[in-house]
Amino acid sequence: MRGSVAAGIVLAGAAWQGSPAPDERYLTWTMEQVESVGRTAYKTGRVGGFFNTRLLKTERSYNYKLAATWLTPEVIRATARMLQVRSRLDREEARKLVEEAEQIADAVFIIEIDPREGSGVIPHDWEAFLQPKARPEAAVRGTLNQKLRGVRALAGVLRRNYDYDRFWVTFPLSDAGSPVFTAQDRTAELVVRIYDKEGRVEWPLAARQ
Repeated sequence: MRGSVAAGIVLAGAAWQGSPAPDERYLTWTMEQVESVGRTAYKTGRVGGFFNTRLLKTERSYNYKLAATWLTPEVIRATARMLQVRSRLDREEARKLVEEAEQIADAVFIIEIDPREGSGVIPHDWEAFLQPKARPEAAVRGTLNQKLRGVRALAGVLRRNYDYDRFWVTFPLSDAGSPVFTAQDRTAELVVRIYDKEGRVEWPLAARQ
């Protein structure tokens, strides 16, 4: 595949999730290729330490399992290809799924959270930030947009784990006119904060000239 996610997420100019594929080879990808793209974009972590002390009160969970998928152009195309095969779509219908998903101006992530012991409730005021690794001063805050669950090519490739609650979150890739990621940045980091605990997952950024 051209510009595989496995080589790192590519960010160029004002493009939001990455460099769009200039051809339509995704319309012939095998399901093995589709699943490979989905697995590479999917990262797991934890909010709060594994050995955090259990609370005497149960209004909060003591930690949260975390998973996130960066819905890059390649992931969008993989999702459209999967739907093309499963739903017997023709090529034009698959193209329209991609076009619909890429109307979103910002980077889109699916963030999944599963509370461990405690209340089992995810607070409404949890936060997510996207930043270059080790540069929190460049972080941008995510915006929850659950309407995106209805955009079929933004559903991701992998089978859902129903233990997790799913959230669609968008992030701008520029702040006050400056790109969030520079040519020197090599790793993108997603930070999820719940109460006073934070969890992180990361993706490599492809080298850019």
